[in-house]
Formats: sequence, structure tokens, C-alpha cells
Amino acid sequence: MFHYDGGIKITRAGLAVDDRRRQPRGFVSHAHADHMARHEWAYATPATAALYRHRLGDRLQVQPMPFGKPIELGSLQLTTYPAGHCLGSAMLLADDGQTRLLYTGDFKLGSSYTARPAELPQADILIMESTFGIPRYRMPPREQVIEELVTTIRAALAAGKTPVVHAYALGKSQEVTAILHRAGIPVLQHPKMAQVSAVYEKLGVDLGDWAPYESKAAGGPAGGSQAVEGHVVMTLPQSAKGFRLAGLQNVVSIAVTGWAIDPSTQHRLGVDVALPLSDHADFDELIETARRVAPREIYCTHGPAEFVGHLQKAGFNAFPLVPESQRSLFS
Repeated sequence: MFHYDGGIKITRAGLAVDDRRRQPRGFVSHAHADHMARHEWAYATPATAALYRHRLGDRLQVQPMPFGKPIELGSLQLTTYPAGHCLGSAMLLADDGQTRLLYTGDFKLGSSYTARPAELPQADILIMESTFGIPRYRMPPREQVIEELVTTIRAALAAGKTPVVHAYALGKSQEVTAILHRAGIPVLQHPKMAQVSAVYEKLGVDLGDWAPYESKAAGGPAGGSQAVEGHVVMTLPQSAKGFRLAGLQNVVSIAVTGWAIDPSTQHRLGVDVALPLSDHADFDELIETARRVAPREIYCTHGPAEFVGHLQKAGFNAFPLVPESQRSLFS
């Protein structure tokens, strides 16, 4: 059985999935704040475990779950598969010998420099994140977005301006840093990003030419237009506390988010440029995921309610996953 009231529970194993409330046992699909809590005992891939402890505390108890290596929990066999969302991100397959349930967590099918590509096992029941479950959210090719990002940054540098990229501290900022390294552009990161990037590199992910941004106001050697000349500066989204970095002048602000498909995103986020570099599956990838997993039932979460209708029209037995939902799976 599972139920959903802020998190998903596979109750025969007594395991909560991506619940933000402390649980006796909790599976953490990845280390973004909206998918984790200080569980009494957490289950996660080794990379997610390191990032989880970095963000919430070194003393947290974690059962490591390397990709593709099943563990037994109660009557279930649990296996993680790469989700392609950020470093360590995982899907969870629960198998009782008769029924296989796959929980995707946040995922994407495309390539990444800092996360393993998603792998989709067959399952009878699919619990599916569906953030971009509207047809207009079809992302342009990744290479095209990267080219536009690099072109925008080089144009800003050539004009004597400082390109400032806004991104989440974990995941997108490391991916953009790796992208820019391959283009030969050095990066200075907000201190919160730099702390996460240091964990990435300890885990063997080479992010290239980057360093923490240290402003003159903070007593560091950097800061001011002269100190950042030739660099991209990366900072937090403007909605985040502490995103402002002292000493920056004459900037070109850039947001990298799948929501940039909407023309209003640039103005809504208050940036000069918004580019659709996404770490979530777009509409076509969501449909493709359903086809590849080939489940008999699909439950959709964290997305528009209308996506269920699109799946039904495509021939799938799909349902919304809402707080009141309860359904017997492993009986």
C-alpha cells in the first residue's frame, strides 16, 4: 500500500519516500530541500547521502543504496536507478516478487555533465513526477541552449560586463559550471554553491575552473569589476535569501530554468536573459517514460492535473496522486 500526504509511503516496508517530515525510515531521492528531512534512518545513494549530510548534518544515519544493487527491507526488494536530475539522484524500484513499483522522484532523460543518465526499469505501477506535464513545455535541444548560454556570456564579457548566472546551489550551479569549463570560461561561485561544489569534487565530479566568490566587503581578495574580469559569477536565484554579492557592477543577469519556455519568465524573475536549461523531464520525455516503463497503472505527482488526461489519451491507465489517495499495491 502507499499513501500520499506530503510524502509517499510504501507501508509494508514502513518506508516514507521524499517526505519533508522526520520519519523512522525515509528514502531520499536527491538532496534538494523539498525532498528530504532529518529522518531517524535515511536510505539514499552514496552521493545523495554525502550531500544530504552536508546540508542537514554529519551525524544523520544513512543506509547507502548504490545504483542497481538491491537491498531487502521487510518483504520488499528495493533497488535504486539513476534519475538524471542531479548528482546522486535516484529512482526507487520496490518489488515484492509479484508487483513492481517504480517511483521516479525528480528526473530527466537527457544527458548531463554532473549526473548519471536516467535508467528506466519495467514496472507494474509507476509513480511519476510530472512538473512539465503540459505540451508547451517541450525543451529545445540541450546543445542549442548551451550554445545560447555561452554566446550570451561571451558577448557580455566582450562588452566589459559581468555575466551573473542565477541557479540553485545544488545541481544546476554545478552543471552550469561544468558546461562553462568546457567552453573555457572560468567561474566564481556564491559561497553556498562553492560548499556544495566541494562535495561534488570529493565525490569525483570534475567541475573544472571555478573558485568561491570573495567580495572586498567580506575581506577577500576578489570583488569589483576588475577582480571578476573574464569570469562568470554564479549566485542564487533572486528569490533566495543572500543572493546578492557585494562588489558586482555592470552586470548581465541570466536565469537558467525550464520555466524559461514561458516568455514571461525573464520579467517574472527580474533578469536580463532567461534560458530553458532544465533538470526535469519535459512533456515529451514524460510520455516517453510512460512508454518505456510500460506500467499497468500510473500515478502522477508534483505536476499539472491535466497531465493525467494526456496520459489517458495516449492509452495509459493514469490517475492523479492526491493527499487522500490510498490504494493496495502489495497485497
